Amino acid sequence: MAKVGREVDSYYVIKALQLYIEGVSYREIERLLGVSHVSVMNWVKKYGVKAPRQPDYHPTYKILNHKELADFFQVPGNLKGAGMVVTELGDKFMVIRWERFRAG
Repeated sequence: MAKVGREVDSYYVIKALQLYIEGVSYREIERLLGVSHVSVMNWVKKYGVKAPRQPDYHPTYKILNHKELADFFQVPGNLKGAGMVVTELGDKFMVIRWERFRAG
């Protein structure tokens, strides 16, 4: 993780807040980005970020390298039935999908 003096590089702050809004837990954000979950909680508070409740959808995510990402997009079934966002994580990519909870 890149620190600028005592400050964490804003890249990591923005990524952490994006992941938080997508429904990723503080501990998972810590694991994915290598920043303390306490720091993430502080940023959420500092910037007044509120994640909307998502009772009908749940996020799932995969971490892929460039080739895996390209292969993922070659499969039509991966692109249907869920909203999706791709974000860069260092030298890898995170694909976040929202899938509707199945009633049952």
